[in-house]
Amino acid sequence: MPAPVRSAAQWADFGRDHVSHGLGRLRDHVIVKGEGLDLHTADGKKLLDFTAGIGVTNLGHCHPAVSQAAAAQVNTLVHLQCSIGFHAPYLQLIDRLLPVMPHQSLDQFFFWNSGSEAVEAAVKVARKATGRQNIIVFQGAYHGRTMGSGAMTRSKPIYTQGTGPLMPGVFASAYPYWHGLGVSPSTSEEELVRLAKHQLDLVLRQQTSPTDVAAIFIEPVQGEGGYVPCPPAFLHYLREVCDKHGIKLVIDEVQTGFFRTGKYFAIDHITPSFRPDIMVFAKGVANGFPISGIVANKETMDTLDVGSMGGTYAGNAVACAAGVAAQDVYASGEIEANVAARSEQLYATLNKLATSSKTKHLIADVRGLGLMSAIEFRNPADSLTQEGLPEGTSIPKSIGKRVQEHCLDNDLLVLTTSCFDTIRFIPALVCTEEQMTRAMGIFTEAVEKVALEG
Repeated sequence: MPAPVRSAAQWADFGRDHVSHGLGRLRDHVIVKGEGLDLHTADGKKLLDFTAGIGVTNLGHCHPAVSQAAAAQVNTLVHLQCSIGFHAPYLQLIDRLLPVMPHQSLDQFFFWNSGSEAVEAAVKVARKATGRQNIIVFQGAYHGRTMGSGAMTRSKPIYTQGTGPLMPGVFASAYPYWHGLGVSPSTSEEELVRLAKHQLDLVLRQQTSPTDVAAIFIEPVQGEGGYVPCPPAFLHYLREVCDKHGIKLVIDEVQTGFFRTGKYFAIDHITPSFRPDIMVFAKGVANGFPISGIVANKETMDTLDVGSMGGTYAGNAVACAAGVAAQDVYASGEIEANVAARSEQLYATLNKLATSSKTKHLIADVRGLGLMSAIEFRNPADSLTQEGLPEGTSIPKSIGKRVQEHCLDNDLLVLTTSCFDTIRFIPALVCTEEQMTRAMGIFTEAVEKVALEG
């Protein structure tokens, strides 16, 4: 039977009737086409997408080189289960990734489908390699929402509420972020690191012995926690702690990898020699095709029993071929240069809003790396966000949500993030100067409108 013909409104009604209630949406748009940063809806709207599929389509929707590589692979080999044998795109993708690893010891790969699965693969590897169970994560962390990775997520309770018990053996420590530590936004980075180090030391003295800890997981820029870059000094401290106690240090680059922060991986900002024991990646690796992975050194990976890793669709041939093409685009150097130019343009707007007499009373913080940036708004119920305000200044409620709604009404897609009032910017890395100018104009108008309305 032919597919039924429905209007955009009818398809939206159909979706509301039959898509799981557990899946949220910004709006009930029915998207029919994507091209670069433009999304086209079934009812004729064109939306400027500053979400990039939440950091997935780093090269924009339907990048020609990636789409052509995937189409060619569809006509060659769609799927070979990874336990049956090697396939060429799997090996080619490893060949492209090896030279860009943040440390030369990272040379053993396993590909899976999603970030959550890759996180759980890293847990398995760390536990097997150390013979220990416990995992340490950080407040504000997002590592997924499956029963294992969800136990490690500390950004919002919505992801797992009412579904426990989750994976046991997970302990949380404080991330070096002023809001999470309960101090003012002007607190120095040195002091934030000191406070976070103290809290981790307490976890290891009061909650779990270091000899029971398999791994410490950390995002070099927290995603759902509010787009908060981790100070390099704290990451170096984690390396020292892990080396001292035989703990595996796992760097979660699911959202931060593939030039999202301006470097191939976010930890490349720290030092060329920084060494994770295991690194997790996904999202931007294949520009929208479902693939994720972990990489570790040979000594760590060789502790696994043959047959202990696998998965029906793990390392799918079409996704790997798309990943190979994406790496070739990244290798040109054009993406890195564009991120530098567009992020300068973006931060100029955000910093102007944070200092403007019209809007500075709304803004608590501007932060991020590259095209992974955020603006945190003040909250009338949160005294930490009111630093520097003259006494009696009126702060509107729900600033971020209201700004987001104004942007959506003007066909700009932006996302909020964290349990604090924060909007994040995560456009495709191919964003043009004109697109950034247009988006920042809409966003500025939205913030000024909320300031005027109060």
